[in-house]
Amino acid sequence: TTSPASLLLCLFCNFLCQEGLRRRKHKTRNMVQLSGSLTWELVKNHNCFMVKKNGRTRRSSAIRFSTERGNLKNLSTYKYSGIANAKTIDINAAQEKVALKKATISAGTAPAKGVAVTPLNKNFRRVAKTIQSQATDNFYRSDLKSAALARWAAVYNSTRRAKGLKKKVPVKKGRTSA
Repeated sequence: TTSPASLLLCLFCNFLCQEGLRRRKHKTRNMVQLSGSLTWELVKNHNCFMVKKNGRTRRSSAIRFSTERGNLKNLSTYKYSGIANAKTIDINAAQEKVALKKATISAGTAPAKGVAVTPLNKNFRRVAKTIQSQATDNFYRSDLKSAALARWAAVYNSTRRAKGLKKKVPVKKGRTSA
């Protein structure tokens, strides 16, 4: 009783969800070239990276977040999607090393090879300048500049707290000033 369109959607979503299961070894498959808008229409409501949290919005009671690579704000929208866009920027810390990762367009069918990694190990202002030059000056994704800089500030502060260089912010309880 399933339609061919829903079967195709399930097969495509299962294929995309395999990227989230990279810990297991899978046979390599060739990817099919799809436009970003078509990919987004196929995966916007159902994918393995989506996390729904209860919250207060104007129209619904749930907020959709996304945990995929290349999503700077972790919001499930087309603008920030790491699945649907060919050009993505990702800033994250792994094992005390922070890196800027950009998806290269030339390797669109080989996602494992299509990432250019730039280590971010200078001071805060130099790294901010590097992020700005990588995002806007190269005509890559100028609309993600502010989101990338905000992500860099959050990652920088969290790594400093993890190393013990910056103290954690104390939580205020009640009306006392001390």
